[in-house]
Amino acid sequence: MSWTGRSAGLLVAAAMVMSVAACTADSGGGGEASASCVARYTYQDRSYRDVANVKFTLGKKLGAATSPPCEDTGGRGKGEEPLTTETAYEVDGISPKVAIAIGDRFFAVYSGSELPPEVQKLIDGS
Repeated sequence: MSWTGRSAGLLVAAAMVMSVAACTADSGGGGEASASCVARYTYQDRSYRDVANVKFTLGKKLGAATSPPCEDTGGRGKGEEPLTTETAYEVDGISPKVAIAIGDRFFAVYSGSELPPEVQKLIDGS
């Protein structure tokens, strides 16, 4: 293979890696992902985003939380990838207005890019 062929192949591979990384990489801060496919849920008209590396204790069952599909490709048509519904739980010591748990994952309400102080305190203590 010629030098130009190898270079073109490397550029294509690098572009593919960059596009995948953009959807899965952390953006820093509270560990939230940086793209439209960030794990997020809505519970009682509040939106929650995934926060990584938080040690918490699961509380009582709250009800159904919904998650919109990932729209990172822009090609989703009607009827494809419906909302998913999961059971939301309280996080001991934190109001559900601030944070919920779904399975073993922690989700918090954000104000801009800032985590609520209760959540930051939990992270700092973990």
